[in-house]
Amino acid sequence: MNGLLLAALILLSLAVLGALFRLFAGPSISDRIAALDTIGILMLAMIAVLGMLLKTEAYLDIVLLIGILTFIGTAAFARYIERGIVMESGGERDDR
Repeated sequence: MNGLLLAALILLSLAVLGALFRLFAGPSISDRIAALDTIGILMLAMIAVLGMLLKTEAYLDIVLLIGILTFIGTAAFARYIERGIVMESGGERDDR
């Protein structure tokens, strides 16, 4: 079982390298954001596999935190691409 978990960690590491290539060489900002989201999810999976390998539940909180941060970051980047700003200042809102 440990051999399979180590193989999974190696494959996830290779996937992170591929996503890093897309992050730096991506032709558009959308490609880079998708690569950044992919790296976050792969890191989440690597920590989960590491927790299984070490037979501990201590990493579950970290997995949840990374998942939440990855989601918020992707949503913020998507909003930036759509509107050009992440947060609106006070005053009038334009809901069009």
